[in-house]
Amino acid sequence: MSTLERKIDFAVILSVRNANPNGDPLNGNRPRQNYDGKGEISDVCLKRKIRNRLQDMGASILVQSDDRRQDSHRSIKDRVDGNPDVKKFAVGKEQNSDLFAKAACSAWLDVRSFGQVFAFSGADASKGVSVGVRGPVSIHTAVSVDPIDITSTQITKSVNTETEKDPNKKGSDTMGMKHRVDFGVYVFYGSMNTQLAEKTGFTYEDAELIRQALITLFENDSSSARPDGSMEVHQVYWWEHPSRLGKYSSAKVHRSLKVERKDGVTEARSIDDYNITVLPLEGLPVQAYAGV
Repeated sequence: MSTLERKIDFAVILSVRNANPNGDPLNGNRPRQNYDGKGEISDVCLKRKIRNRLQDMGASILVQSDDRRQDSHRSIKDRVDGNPDVKKFAVGKEQNSDLFAKAACSAWLDVRSFGQVFAFSGADASKGVSVGVRGPVSIHTAVSVDPIDITSTQITKSVNTETEKDPNKKGSDTMGMKHRVDFGVYVFYGSMNTQLAEKTGFTYEDAELIRQALITLFENDSSSARPDGSMEVHQVYWWEHPSRLGKYSSAKVHRSLKVERKDGVTEARSIDDYNITVLPLEGLPVQAYAGV
């Protein structure tokens, strides 16, 4: 496998219908919004979904969700300790931060893609682990094209979580709220840096796996807040530069994608209510992939 030697930029257009794409725990789990009223999906949330898809594809992932973990390890430290090729460089005579980072990148795709901070304390401070890995793949926060409308619904449970002393009394936790975005089209961007790819061993094959993860981002991702079919990837745009540093800056490449509401449409209810255009950049072709 060859290390990535050409800079890559990408963009993803997705839609949300009657779902909560990313609840804010500091705001009653309402869908995230910025001060302009536009919806947001955090980069952390997007990376979680990418990791899940990579895991579904059989890739080795360090940061696994507890409800999707494929081993017996309950924490990142346990997973590191469970890998002898990585652990041997963490403590003892062979302790070496550079070799530790190299072994971790070799062992886990998400580490050599997104990077990772390893900060484990020990009984002896001198024996702790503190290693930072910078990954070549950066992901922006997804932002909706237009301000979103949020519908909040009060819900009730039909049974108490715990038995009450009074059989006719309902517990305080039987009432709750559920929030959803009625409809919104979101866009997020990302890049792959060749200098950092060289340091972590990130390859073209890894980049292709991430591209496939983006195309299928919401497969096997359903929940009560995101029912199947409520979130959809419409297009993934992929720019592969002809050089390591890139022919254009990532900002200019990302600005070449325009998603605008069609003339005469006052309230968008479908992806068809938007015009999607990619301005041509000389010497930098774009590949478009329909979402699955």
